[in-house]
Amino acid sequence: MTSFESLNLNNPLRNALADLGFTHATPIQAAAFSTIMSGRDVVGIAQTGTGKTYAYLLPILRMLPFSKQNQPRVLIIVPTRELVLQIVEEAQKLCTYTSIRVGGVYGGTNMNTQKQVVADGLDILVATPGRLLDLAYTGVLKLKSVQKLVLDEVDELLNLGFRPQLITLLDLLPEKKQHLLFSATMLDDVESMIKDYFNDPVFVEVTPPGTPVDQIDQRYYVVPNFYSKLAVLRHLLLQGSQMTKVLIFANTKYLADLIYEGLETDFPNAVGVIHSNKSQNFRINSITQFQNGSYRFLIATDVIARGLDIDGITHVINFDLPEENEVYVHRIGRTGRAEKQGVSITFIKPIELDQWEDIETLMDFKVGEWPIPQGVELSDALLEIEKPTVAGKNLNPKLTLKHSQGAFHQKKDKNIKTNKALERRKAYKEDRQKRKSQRKRK
Repeated sequence: MTSFESLNLNNPLRNALADLGFTHATPIQAAAFSTIMSGRDVVGIAQTGTGKTYAYLLPILRMLPFSKQNQPRVLIIVPTRELVLQIVEEAQKLCTYTSIRVGGVYGGTNMNTQKQVVADGLDILVATPGRLLDLAYTGVLKLKSVQKLVLDEVDELLNLGFRPQLITLLDLLPEKKQHLLFSATMLDDVESMIKDYFNDPVFVEVTPPGTPVDQIDQRYYVVPNFYSKLAVLRHLLLQGSQMTKVLIFANTKYLADLIYEGLETDFPNAVGVIHSNKSQNFRINSITQFQNGSYRFLIATDVIARGLDIDGITHVINFDLPEENEVYVHRIGRTGRAEKQGVSITFIKPIELDQWEDIETLMDFKVGEWPIPQGVELSDALLEIEKPTVAGKNLNPKLTLKHSQGAFHQKKDKNIKTNKALERRKAYKEDRQKRKSQRKRK
C-alpha cells in the first residue's frame, strides 16, 4: 500500500490526514495523484468505496495557491444536494490548516442565501448543475476564473438528464482548464462527453466496473412479489443481531415508502427513508441519524443514495434489482469498506433470473442462492404494478391485496407530489430556447 507520506503532500494536508486517522492512500488515490498534479486531463474509474473523492481533492488542494480573489478557481459538479454537502464537508476537513474557502450550492433552497455564499468569496465551489446555472445567470457567480473542473458521479449526472446543463456549463467555462472526471461506471454518453471536451485524457482505472469488493459476502433469495419480499426482509431484520447498520435499496419512491410502512411497526424509531419527494431537511436529518446510529435501517432510492459515503454499513439489501446491471456493483460497494467484512442480500423475482445471470457475468462471480427462511409465509397478493396486463388491461381485476402485517395503501392523487426536478429542467429548457430566440431577433 502507498503511504500518504510518500506522496508529494504539504504539511497542512499531512496534518489534516493525520487528524482524520488516514495513513495510506487507496489504489485510486495513489494512481491518480501524480497524473492530476501533472496538469493532464484525467478520467478516473473506480467502484464505490475506493476513495474517489480524496483522489481528486488531495492533488487539487496541493496545487491550489493562496489567492484573495473571490470567484472560484475549482468547480466540482455533482448530481445531488446530499453529495454537495458531503464533498464540502470532506474538503473542509482537508482544509483545516489552510485558508482555502469551500462552499456548496444546490437547488431546493433559498437562492439568496447561496448568492451570499458565493459573494463572500470561494476558492472551491461544489454544485449541482441547475443551481449553478441559476447563479451564473444572475451575474453573482462568474466562471472565468475556473482553472479546474471536476465532474463527479458523471454517469448519474447523465442518467438524471443533466446533459443539456453540463453542455451549457462546459461552453460557459474558460477553454483552458484541467478536466477531471470520476465515475463508477463508463456509459456511452460519458465516453462521448470525454471525446468532445477532454484534451487527450489519461485513464486511471484501478478495478474493472464489474468487480465486486472482495470482503463482501453476497447472497440472494428468489422471492415472487413485494409482500413476500417484505416478509423475508422483516424476518431477516428481526433475527439479525449483527445487522446494525443496513442500507435498503428500492427502485422507486413509491416502493421505498411502502417498505418503510411495512417496517416501522416492528422497528419504531429505528428506520428512515429518503428519496427526492422528501424535503431537504428531512433527508439530511435521516442521513445524520443513520450515520450516528439512531436509525438501524435506511431505505433509499439510487438517485438520493448515489455517492453518499456512510461509514460502517454492515449490510446492503437490494429489495429490487436495479434497472442497470452496473448499479448493482455500485450499491453493494457501500458495505465491506476499510478492510471490514460486509454482506449484501438481494431479492430476485423468478422473471429476473436472466438479468441476475447477466450481473454475475459482469462480475465474473457466482453468487450463492439461499433458501427462504423457515417460518416465513410467502404471499400471493400483488401490488397493482405487479399484476400482469395485456394491452393495458388487468388480468386479475378481482384480486385484492392482502395486508397480513402493517398498513399499506395507495396515496390519494392530491397527496402525490410532482417531480420538481423534472419541472425545473423543463422550465430551464424553455427559458433557454426563449433566450436564444430573443438573441436572434436582436
